[in-house]
Amino acid sequence: MDGIHQFTKYQNYMAVKIRLARRGRKKLAIYDVVVADARAPRDGRFIEKLGTYNPNTNPASITINNERALTWLMNGAQPTDTVRAMLSYRGVLLKKHLQIGVMKGAITQEQADAKFEAWKSGKDAAIGGKVESLSKAKADARQKALEAEAAKNQARLDAIKAREEEAKAAAAAEAAPAAEEAPAAEGEEETQA
Repeated sequence: MDGIHQFTKYQNYMAVKIRLARRGRKKLAIYDVVVADARAPRDGRFIEKLGTYNPNTNPASITINNERALTWLMNGAQPTDTVRAMLSYRGVLLKKHLQIGVMKGAITQEQADAKFEAWKSGKDAAIGGKVESLSKAKADARQKALEAEAAKNQARLDAIKAREEEAKAAAAAEAAPAAEEAPAAEGEEETQA
């Protein structure tokens, strides 16, 4: 009986981590952001799925349920280093920090919400600027590639025209001496007759 009581005691205090679980095909991994017991295997059993992370896009695609992640963090779940960076990027850690300040009475809920909204608007502008600059750089690279291809094609056409002109000039040069020899040969035949 004592062993059963001891098992339930430890079951109530299990270490919970917010971490990544790998899925997807070889060399194109996609990760699920999950809440799992620290003792569970990486791709094994988990408690709740919070979102996904796709590092194959630029910028990386992160979709996380911020409210559920904040709830788990406030209840003591420990994120791994990678997930901590993603939660910081999404503003969940800032929201946790502000919420702790509200619970301690340092700031009011309205002030915390205003600070978070100001941070979020700045972050969204930065992300939008990065996406815009990446798309502009991609369009510029495409335009340069098209211009380089057009210049290369023009150089090929010029080379072909130059070869054709050389061939015509060579043919004309060969035809001119042959034409001069032909009348001279006729003149010699007439003198012999």
